[in-house]
Amino acid sequence: MKTIPIPEILQRINKIFTQNGYEAFLVGGAVRDLILGKEISDYDIATNAKPEDVIRIFHKVIPTGIAHGTVTILFMGQSIEATTYRIEKDYTDGRHPDKVEYASKIEEDLSRRDFTMNAIAASLADGSIVDPFGGQIDIQQKTIRTVGNPLERFSEDGLRPVRALRFAAQLGFEIEPETLKAIPVTNHITKGISIERFRDEFVKMLKSPKPSVALNLMEKTGILKIFLPEFAGCRNVLQKDIRGFHSFDVLDHLIYALDGVILASKNQASVELRLASLFHDIGKPAAKRIEKRPYFKDGKETMEDFNTFHGHEYPSAKIAKDVLTRLRFPNDTIKYVVHLVENHMFHYESTWQESAIRRFIAKHNTQILPFPEVLQDLFYLRQADAYGKDEDEKVFTEGKWIENLSEFKSRIDKELENQVAFSLKDLAVSGKDLIEAGFPAGKKMGEVLNGLLEKVLENPKINQKETLLDLAKEMF
Repeated sequence: MKTIPIPEILQRINKIFTQNGYEAFLVGGAVRDLILGKEISDYDIATNAKPEDVIRIFHKVIPTGIAHGTVTILFMGQSIEATTYRIEKDYTDGRHPDKVEYASKIEEDLSRRDFTMNAIAASLADGSIVDPFGGQIDIQQKTIRTVGNPLERFSEDGLRPVRALRFAAQLGFEIEPETLKAIPVTNHITKGISIERFRDEFVKMLKSPKPSVALNLMEKTGILKIFLPEFAGCRNVLQKDIRGFHSFDVLDHLIYALDGVILASKNQASVELRLASLFHDIGKPAAKRIEKRPYFKDGKETMEDFNTFHGHEYPSAKIAKDVLTRLRFPNDTIKYVVHLVENHMFHYESTWQESAIRRFIAKHNTQILPFPEVLQDLFYLRQADAYGKDEDEKVFTEGKWIENLSEFKSRIDKELENQVAFSLKDLAVSGKDLIEAGFPAGKKMGEVLNGLLEKVLENPKINQKETLLDLAKEMF
């Protein structure tokens, strides 16, 4: 490819640069994505104009990274980063260059970039490609390769190896062998990156079409042990026994369950749901027990070893909370993931009464959870768990298991349509009503309100103010 189409907004920006005697190029992932035929919305510009020149020739500019030659141009309602051509020298902290010098040519600027596929520029004037390191060939061959010596590139910046793994999952590319071999050699540099930078890359891995690619590479390169050692401890924790329920050990099960939740939700799964699918069984190594039980086969009884993991959802929820806290995820994210993990082992039977359905709904209708989305997420998580047993997509469409789940969901939907009370705020009386009726405030009032909700879940017809006030008198 010799040229790529330049979006109109960039053509207008280029006109301002050229009128003032400067040149400008589109660089980075935007060029790569245009070559791949993808739509782009984020633009990064490289130019021979210095930051003070950009500030002078454009009306609205924010000096976002002026020490490193970067400013943000506010133009036609968009924010576009413009960075002066530069070269970088020495990375003693394994993340940031000790010295930045302005360069005179775009080729010099491209030489400092991480991977060949990201070291391509397109002139804003005519879309002509500048590709000094063969990035277009690597894109065509779906290859991730460093610009120059991989040991040098990864020793300069410990985030680059993590980005390589993320790109492999995000783009479906293979990491070139020498580039891949350099990753574990430079793990002592990668270990020093901030936890926030790792978390941001980790989230991008989770959002990729097939996160298992990145997670398997994380294990292969040793990065998993650095940042997520709890998962490394799940390797070789076997689940399979004579019943044949599981094909994989716990780690592979978790990784493929993550792929499964994307399939189950048709790629609509939130980050929280993806995290829950990855963590849902992480407590199994702690909960594992081997029990001798009778087993009937071909009419004969034998004593067999059964792998059991009773109550594993509780250590799983605790580990999820600890890891996500360490990675500095938002508190709301942590609470939601923990709730999903702790409740993923629900078991429905057709004999359940409607009141049992309503109690199930009420259990998940709390202020910290998005409702009723949490119910759908629990179903997706259950399907992902089943998929992670042997990577069989039939679990989404066939068999008694999915019929059971479909029936349960149908009954839940029916109860939701009835719009009965599923939380304290849905009751026909409030704490204020009870106080006005002469009841004393305090801990007892909370117990009474919860007791009233329980009675309404049993019989929604009694959710009337006078009836509930009478019941409250009995409880007090």
